[in-house]
Amino acid sequence: MLRAEGGSVLNGQGRRPRVHFGTNWVAAAMIAPAALVIFIVVAVPLARALWMSLFSIVLTRPGVEPFIGLENYTKQLTSPGFWDAATRSLVFTIASTGLELLLGLGLALLMNQRLRFRWLLRGLAILPWALPGVSNALMWRWIDHAQYGALNALLTQFHLSADYVNFLGDPSLAMPMVVIADVYKNTPLVALLLLAALQTVPKETVEAARVDGANDVRVFRHITLPLITPVILVALVLRTMDAFKVFDTIWIMTRGGPANSTQTIGIYAYKTAYESFDFGGGAALGYLIAILIVGLAAIYIRILRRSPVG
Repeated sequence: MLRAEGGSVLNGQGRRPRVHFGTNWVAAAMIAPAALVIFIVVAVPLARALWMSLFSIVLTRPGVEPFIGLENYTKQLTSPGFWDAATRSLVFTIASTGLELLLGLGLALLMNQRLRFRWLLRGLAILPWALPGVSNALMWRWIDHAQYGALNALLTQFHLSADYVNFLGDPSLAMPMVVIADVYKNTPLVALLLLAALQTVPKETVEAARVDGANDVRVFRHITLPLITPVILVALVLRTMDAFKVFDTIWIMTRGGPANSTQTIGIYAYKTAYESFDFGGGAALGYLIAILIVGLAAIYIRILRRSPVG
């Protein structure tokens, strides 16, 4: 290869190399079907929902769909019901995500040990995550049942409760019960992510720290935790996004009750669209939920990046 005076690259015969577009066209042709499916499945409904959010679309007024601009958004943002539901979603998200991270980290550390039946422990740990969300919610609804639930039977048999408790019918207990159901299902996912991160920690570094006299706590704090922090961040963002918009678990267990004590923003949006038949307001709520999720994830990322670890 030679370089001409103007800086262009020449081949051995003094000619510029040809640019072959065949590979690029083949790659484009290969990804075109998947890109088209993604566009149809994702982009088109998003555009349709955005259009609906700018109109007053109520099924009880067929054919009457006036353009109202951002009125659906301002109506929801000034509604006490919206902010109450958003607050409950925030409480649910913080409680479930925090417990999942703590329990998932502990489970990952346990599965990372050289135990004799480690393979069995890993297999059992993944079972709750393998359950469909609906099955998990139905299982916990029966566990928490006021008359036939296994939890009440356990508490009464061990004399921890004098009488059966209506866990899902008590406004002060319903939210903790749905949090427990969510934590039970999603902790294995966090544990698997963190286990994968733990297995990438250089063993030489850990052994060198132990030779220098560092105990297990110091090794975890100054070596292991900083190295797995990026994966913790990924798990935190993923679980935050999923927990804030949770619907199936709460809907099956409590339907947002009792007395709206578990009516999160996802339940509120569903009732707005499919019980009040306000599709314009429901579409606006969908976009508001997306904005809140992105904002919450950005706050998490900012806090974790600024906080020194170790």
